[in-house]
Amino acid sequence: MNIAISNTSEKPIYQQLFEQISAQIFKGELENGYCLPPIRQAAKELRISIITVKKAWEELERSGLIYTITGKGCFVAELSREDMLQKRNEMILSKMVTDISYYKSFGLTIEEVVELLKKVY
Repeated sequence: MNIAISNTSEKPIYQQLFEQISAQIFKGELENGYCLPPIRQAAKELRISIITVKKAWEELERSGLIYTITGKGCFVAELSREDMLQKRNEMILSKMVTDISYYKSFGLTIEEVVELLKKVY
């Protein structure tokens, strides 16, 4: 598990952690059944609060990407390829709804948004 936390980012640290682990799961870097490090260990290694790691792990579990076995730890959920794609697309669409609302507030057309997206991508 490779995580890079930025203290200067506008994103909360728990969200950075959630997004990076989610991405690693979706890309297959963290396979089904992979055991995440214990919350205290992850907090110590990343030099962040235990509460922050706990919040990220809870968000991952709420999203169906990990599950917890009491006394054993947190593991990457056993998801089929189709379920994985569906979860990924749901998360992306949720984020896009917020982003599109922001772009619309500037009066951008879909064509303008696509052009800007192409420049950034």
